Amino acid sequence: MNESETRALVESRLALIRDFPEPGVLFRDLTPVFADGEAFHALAEALTAPFAGRFDVLAGVEARGFLLAAAASVAAGVGVLPIRKAGKLPRAVLREEYSLEYGTAALEVHEGELPPGTRVLIVDDVLATGGTVAAAARLVERAGWHVAGVSVAIELAELHGRDALPAGLEAYSLLSY
Repeated sequence: MNESETRALVESRLALIRDFPEPGVLFRDLTPVFADGEAFHALAEALTAPFAGRFDVLAGVEARGFLLAAAASVAAGVGVLPIRKAGKLPRAVLREEYSLEYGTAALEVHEGELPPGTRVLIVDDVLATGGTVAAAARLVERAGWHVAGVSVAIELAELHGRDALPAGLEAYSLLSY
C-alpha cells in the first residue's frame, strides 16, 4: 500500500471527538485504527518506511507510542525500546525531565539497554507541542545511542512541535492537521 492509500485508510478510521479533553478541542482518537488490522498494519509500516535502513531499534514513548513502536518493530524485524514515565522501570535508569503547561514530567529508559551507538527511531502517536518527543530524543542521546529520527502518526502542525525538536532531527508524520 502506498503512502497516499495508507493516509486515506488511517484517516478514515480515526474517530473525531469534539470538546475532548476540554471544550474547543477536536481530539483525533487512534484507537479505531488500532482495532482495524489492515489500518494498523499499514500505519506500522508507514512509520518506518521513510527511515528504512537507518535504524536498529524503535523506541516507543508511553503509552500509545508503545503500541505503534511494537507493531512497527515486528513489521521491520527489529527490537523495541520502551521510553517510560518516571518510576515505572525496575532497573537503573536515565531520566530526562521536561516542561508541561503546569509543571514538569520525566521520561526514563534502562541504562545500558542497548549497545553504544545504536540507531534509535523514536515513535509516538502525536507530535503536538514537541516537549515529550524532544525529551525522548535528549534521553536517547544521553544514553549513548543515536536518534535516527522521529516518526508519528499525527502531527498538530499549528502547535509548532517541530520547533521544540533538536536542530537537524528528521521528523515524519503520516497525518498533519
